[in-house]
Amino acid sequence: MSKTPTIDRRKFLRSLSLLGAAPMIIPSRARSAAKNEAPNDRIAIAAIGLGKQGSWLLRGFMNIPRAQVVAVCDVDRLKLQRGQKQVNDHYSKVHGRAYRGCDAYGDFREIIARKDIDAVLIATPDHWHAIQTSMAAQAGKDVYGEKPLSLTLAEARQMVNAVRRYGRVFQTGAMQRSSGHFRFACELVRNGYIGEVKHVRVSIGTGFESHPIFCDLPAEPKPEELDWDLWLGPAPKRPYNSIIAPPISFDGFPAWRNYRDYSGGGMTDWGAHHFDIAQWGLGMDGGGPVEIAPAHLSPYKLLTYRYANGVEMTTDFDSNFIRFTGTKGEVQVNRDYLRTKPESLLSQKIGPNETHLYNSSNHYVDFLDAVRKRSQPISDIEIGARSVTVCHLGNLAQQL
Repeated sequence: MSKTPTIDRRKFLRSLSLLGAAPMIIPSRARSAAKNEAPNDRIAIAAIGLGKQGSWLLRGFMNIPRAQVVAVCDVDRLKLQRGQKQVNDHYSKVHGRAYRGCDAYGDFREIIARKDIDAVLIATPDHWHAIQTSMAAQAGKDVYGEKPLSLTLAEARQMVNAVRRYGRVFQTGAMQRSSGHFRFACELVRNGYIGEVKHVRVSIGTGFESHPIFCDLPAEPKPEELDWDLWLGPAPKRPYNSIIAPPISFDGFPAWRNYRDYSGGGMTDWGAHHFDIAQWGLGMDGGGPVEIAPAHLSPYKLLTYRYANGVEMTTDFDSNFIRFTGTKGEVQVNRDYLRTKPESLLSQKIGPNETHLYNSSNHYVDFLDAVRKRSQPISDIEIGARSVTVCHLGNLAQQL
């Protein structure tokens, strides 16, 4: 296992601040990929961030034969050891013999520096996404990045610019787009089966704060296995607290998502999924709302968005679904069901000359196909940026 190098935090952060402006050298492998040369049969992947979500995503990629996880990275030594064992145990079963080919790193920059890695899976807290994605793109690596795309509006645009500049493939982890009933719901809306859309309700009830809050947690003793300074990275320096970065024994989702320095609360948690579907159904992947009213200024007494065509979208935190309401009917969808009014729409066939949306049945496979073809996946980075922008603007409207 590689040792984490000593880090001068101030020098490190100064170097990151130059990331968007400094000239960058693109490796020859990246240039050849940009020329549509076919990648190797085996796509070598490294995972950065091995918490609950990262471990779950690892399983997804390891179950696809064309991918090979060759390295893992985490700032928590125990989670790193667990992730490395997870990979080695999986391939030992696949090959029927002991496998020890997964390398482990405490610093993601060692992953970025490896020229034999084709793509990275980024499942770190949100405040790291922009830096790690930009550095991976600069190094010629494609990226599967967990949602929400970014911590801020500016970072979302920085990430798009970096991915486009270096000709990389980026899949946002908005996995609902690779679910058939979400796609069908949006096709019903896009083809006018509920008439003219008038209203969208996005309900994003979660276990987190609806909007992010200031972090004033007390200092606690830091676990020996955790590089807390590197966990914080570009975030403001503060003492360790287990609520933010719990030990490996913790079985739930860590609460760093509640705090503004690291995430955007429930708005960017489930919101990144459900606003994404709302944008897809409205045909707004390249745009977004033009007006936003916080709850106390909205006639609905809810956070309210308005699009240029007059469609209004309200947000609440009571349940968990997306509902499109039109002049002729209604479509409501979440991960467990699809409901329509009239009910007969559930058996509607989308005709050959109607709008058919991008069809993906597996988010991981779709990403790997895009890596191979040098094409845009179903949740391309521009789509991820537009969707998270809706989330960020909602938070800003409430805060201001």
